[in-house]
Amino acid sequence: MNTFAYVGCYTTPERDGRGKGINVYRVDRRTGAFKHVQLLGGLENPSFLAIDKSGRFLYSVHGDRSEVTAYAIDGNTGHLRAIGRQPTGGYNPIHLAFDASGKFLFVTNYGTDSIAVFPVKPDGTLGPYPTLATVKGTLGPHRTEQKNVRPHHNPLDRQGKFFYLPTKGADSIIAYRLDSKRCLAVHVNEVAARPGAGPRHIDFHPRRAFAYVINELDSTITTYSQDRTSGKLTPLQTVPSTPPEFTGYSTGAEIAVDRAGRNVYVSNRGHDSIGVFAIDPGKGTLEPRQWVPTKGSVPRFFAFDPSERFLYVANQGGHSIVTYKVGRDGKLSPSPVRVKVPSPACIVFGGVA
Repeated sequence: MNTFAYVGCYTTPERDGRGKGINVYRVDRRTGAFKHVQLLGGLENPSFLAIDKSGRFLYSVHGDRSEVTAYAIDGNTGHLRAIGRQPTGGYNPIHLAFDASGKFLFVTNYGTDSIAVFPVKPDGTLGPYPTLATVKGTLGPHRTEQKNVRPHHNPLDRQGKFFYLPTKGADSIIAYRLDSKRCLAVHVNEVAARPGAGPRHIDFHPRRAFAYVINELDSTITTYSQDRTSGKLTPLQTVPSTPPEFTGYSTGAEIAVDRAGRNVYVSNRGHDSIGVFAIDPGKGTLEPRQWVPTKGSVPRFFAFDPSERFLYVANQGGHSIVTYKVGRDGKLSPSPVRVKVPSPACIVFGGVA
């Protein structure tokens, strides 16, 4: 089976967007190279993407707008075809994630502090959300970046039980469960971060009850233990996401735990690097191992290919995707694969056998 990469790009002047929509690439699984096969244009800021479990449908939110769009995927060519759109009930939807059943799609509105839950129909289209869940919190001290709660991410944990919502504006991570009868996100509990930290994205250990959060505003990573019954997070450690000798301005962006559960990866915008941190197998805490340059500015996002042989960095400001080979020890080494793409914001992979 073919492997395809889908790259959402910023398109509007407000974001200095130079993209035209969603780019589709065929991926050479041996070399990691991308071959362009489609540009689906006419889209505004398809800034975050998700593919359903079947691999037949892709979904995008639209940054600085108020919609979520569904697309059908051609399994042979990888091409996309828009099949429907729904309003999100708020401004600047920033992330989307499926529940464990794949029958519901969570969407977070960053600009207006709310969560919409959409029923997913068998044909891949979305039904309207019945009720918005309001995200509340006490705002942090940053004068410009914490003017509202600013929920930034809503992934499902590894057990498929809780959605976690880092709130950049309120310095907290909130756990939610799905009320499938009401199609509603229900607040379960929350944990506070350091004031002004600006929690942005979260990822989970594949086997152990640990979670890792990249804090955008103070460029740190916090390790949490997770109570898998209650969903409660307890902080264990906070470490800088940039090297100790770096004194410039930088903000944390993306975070991911490898499939083996041995390393955490983060991107730093300003330092323009990917940091690699070893996970203590007993404690779950982190120790820095490596920083590599992203060879382009504003590394907003990165993703592993399905085999985790390659790591792809989306340089939003550098208008490029830069590739690293992932060693057996998790460290990164340069790859010659580089893709010119305007204002990339997100990469997801589909069509995997």
